[in-house]
Amino acid sequence: MNIRLAAPDEAEECWNVRNLAIRHGCAQSYESSVIQAWTPDEMPESFRSVILENPFFVIEGPDAKPVATGYLDLATGSVEAIFTSPDHIGKGLASQVLEAIKGEARKQGFARLTLSSTPNAQVFYEKHGFIFLQESYYSSRLAQANLRCMEMAIEL
Repeated sequence: MNIRLAAPDEAEECWNVRNLAIRHGCAQSYESSVIQAWTPDEMPESFRSVILENPFFVIEGPDAKPVATGYLDLATGSVEAIFTSPDHIGKGLASQVLEAIKGEARKQGFARLTLSSTPNAQVFYEKHGFIFLQESYYSSRLAQANLRCMEMAIEL
């Protein structure tokens, strides 16, 4: 499977990967009503801007459509949107995306990366060298809730 930068016209496909991953992976971490509100089928246009303004990586599935995503937020030095379609979990795709983000961060001159992890993904990030800093709550307009998060960081 090929890893590459996403194109803006793939935003809806990347949004779909995000929604499927949240609905599948976060079911034990958040109430179903929160997940439903957090994953609307209609993509906010701001999501396309994220792809345009940041190194946004995708891994293509057999049909050349994104099955895993993630990006480096250049404004904050944070890892964002690491998601894998449920039918591709366990193949190491999220790890490949995370490594691409770390490599890009080094090229961009970042010495440290941060992220806010959902509770279910904390162990994944720890396996990749991220250190737990503190628990927090992220106020999500989409979810209409405060989402429990694990603040984490890694020195590059």
